[in-house]
Amino acid sequence: MPDKPKWIRWQKPIQRVLYALIPIVLSSVYFFGWRVLLMLLLVNAAGYLAEYAFTRKWGTPVTSAVLVTNTLFCLSLPPALPIWMAILGIVFAVVFGKMVFGGFGKNIFNPALTGRAFLYISFGGFMTGRWSAPVPGVPGGLTAYAADAITTATPGIVLKTDPSAVSLSGLFLGNTAGCIGGTSAILVLLGGIYITWTRAANYRIVISCLAGYLVMQGTLWLSGVSGAADPVRAAFSGSLLIGAFFYATDPVSASQTNEGRWVYGAFIGAMSCIISIFAAWPAGTMFAILLANMFAPIMDLGIGELKARKKARLAA
Repeated sequence: MPDKPKWIRWQKPIQRVLYALIPIVLSSVYFFGWRVLLMLLLVNAAGYLAEYAFTRKWGTPVTSAVLVTNTLFCLSLPPALPIWMAILGIVFAVVFGKMVFGGFGKNIFNPALTGRAFLYISFGGFMTGRWSAPVPGVPGGLTAYAADAITTATPGIVLKTDPSAVSLSGLFLGNTAGCIGGTSAILVLLGGIYITWTRAANYRIVISCLAGYLVMQGTLWLSGVSGAADPVRAAFSGSLLIGAFFYATDPVSASQTNEGRWVYGAFIGAMSCIISIFAAWPAGTMFAILLANMFAPIMDLGIGELKARKKARLAA
């Protein structure tokens, strides 16, 4: 009789990403209360079971990558989102963003952002108009189940109308309204540097993404385009940092060639800026990454063809 598959197959790079996310998760509890931890646990359970429903039939273990998908998906949500919506979103993310393509290593789009896009389209009011202000006071959310104050204004929204009203220190530390895991720029940067240093994330994508954003944002800001804030404040105010380090660098849905990774990252950064300024959405990183996912295979094929032609010319 064959051995039963293990409940999960751990992968070293995936473990490093999870380590990097621990401080971000802890800070989200401090800012928004213990409800976000409950949401994270339930989302992880639902996401694991959704993948297990497929791998059980295949006789293979669930990969630890699903834990990263679950956690990143949850961290991208508003703190006050109904938990049943979060569970519905992660099941959609795992099933339709990953397993229908054949499981780990075969998905075209980032699964976490696939689930978030599904919620964004299906429950737009909850995803864009019900944000939580951080729990006030020194103990913060450590003594609260959830944040009481609800606001429709996140830094990304305020930047379009009054950039001076957005505090850089608040963006840096994280005591501001926003998605569960994207408010503290310092913790996202530290976690992102760790996974880049340990090669769990590709530095080419990160550098080109940030550079593409800063160049595009700086150009529009200096040109006096309405709604374009200064590049540093804009980069800290939304989902760009966590998107560049943790979502865009997904090794499966990103470009697979080094040359392609530079182009892929720059495209995400530039498009994130353009969508944020000219579209109705305050942050365009999610859509920019999903668009880049769509073009990444074609980009790699084109780069491979150019390399083959160059090699053939040199050999001739």
